[in-house]
Amino acid sequence: MEQAERKTESLSARLSELLRERIVSGAVKPGDKLPSEAELTRVHSVSRTVVREAMAALRIEGLVEARRGSGVYALDRGPVSDGQSLTGLTTGRITGVIELLEIRGAVEVRAAGLAAMRRSNANIDTILDANNVVAEFYRKNEPTREADYRFHYAIAEATQNTFFPQFLNLIRTGMVPRQDLGKSLAGHVYTRNPALLQEHRQIVEAIIYQDAAAAEAAMEQHLEGNLARYRALLRDTITTE
Repeated sequence: MEQAERKTESLSARLSELLRERIVSGAVKPGDKLPSEAELTRVHSVSRTVVREAMAALRIEGLVEARRGSGVYALDRGPVSDGQSLTGLTTGRITGVIELLEIRGAVEVRAAGLAAMRRSNANIDTILDANNVVAEFYRKNEPTREADYRFHYAIAEATQNTFFPQFLNLIRTGMVPRQDLGKSLAGHVYTRNPALLQEHRQIVEAIIYQDAAAAEAAMEQHLEGNLARYRALLRDTITTE
């Protein structure tokens, strides 16, 4: 399963990079419609999952937008980020993942509360769309990494404070990082969150009803659950006599 997940992410990364280059170079101009999902699937010989994750990555970077019932269009956002991340950020060890989750808790819990207070109807649509993609991939037992990032990024955008989405861009490579852990897992397997969809639903409902306290509590529960699973994984890797 993890090998298939890594393959899917590698293919989606290559496809998103190809499309990104076409947009940034001007080959695809602002306002131009991108090829349909079916066409990209056929031309590049990849699955629909690969295409959706590639498009999700471009949407997160602000390079494209999806127009309901019409398709995906290029936006004029200038040069993309140079990909810088936090100094020392590594997800090659479990302790590094734990450190990152602790920081995410400090930032994203507050972001959820602010999103509940400040979100627009457009923000709600974006959050719901992102969560629907997470749910679709989760139920099909397909990789949710990019979709989950998009969900959290949509909440950060709803704060109306540009530093929250900028922070998520900085830590993007470390979010949902289990496939990067490699040998540090020592033969142990990280099991995905069985309550992911319910936890997301609680966050979304609190934001929709503008209940800042509930949104913060739901986000804290969500991130603390992830933290607990990685701490348990670290504990299980301890070698005993």
